Amino acid sequence: MTIFRRVGAECVADFREDEVRVLRKVAEEVVGLLTDGFDREDPVVERLFPDVYPEDVKNSAEFRRFTEGDLKTAKIDQAGAVLAGLPEAGKGEVRLDPESAEAWLRAINDARLALGIRLELTDDTVVEYELEEALEQDAGSARVFQLSVYSYLGYLQESLLEAVIGADFRR
Repeated sequence: MTIFRRVGAECVADFREDEVRVLRKVAEEVVGLLTDGFDREDPVVERLFPDVYPEDVKNSAEFRRFTEGDLKTAKIDQAGAVLAGLPEAGKGEVRLDPESAEAWLRAINDARLALGIRLELTDDTVVEYELEEALEQDAGSARVFQLSVYSYLGYLQESLLEAVIGADFRR
């Protein structure tokens, strides 16, 4: 699996072809969710854009009216940073400056939140057990693949965060 490392002011990782394909697909799906597929009733959208005032519908709607467009644009840009940073095709090296590393961390987090909602994962869910159970039921199922992607994104996020923090990553 890919592990980010610090090289000077950049975080660097070598990605296999299958990792590039998965990350590209995940980032494209996030962009699609936030553009063509944007539906305020979708539980994933609700998780990515939670109500600031859950008990006050009117003030939440007003706050959303002033902030949602910018927040949505930022999330699309962050997913775009992942797409822009990946090799065009096949395997390759990814080099992230501090700004790109931050965008990647946010984009990976959004993707994990979205996937977690789709998989109905909770704070109490132990993903390894879920994956083990899914493998026992049907090793070729979509759930096995999705849980594997969720785990991979967590691993990648942790690796990047350690590279960012571990070497006093300053702008």
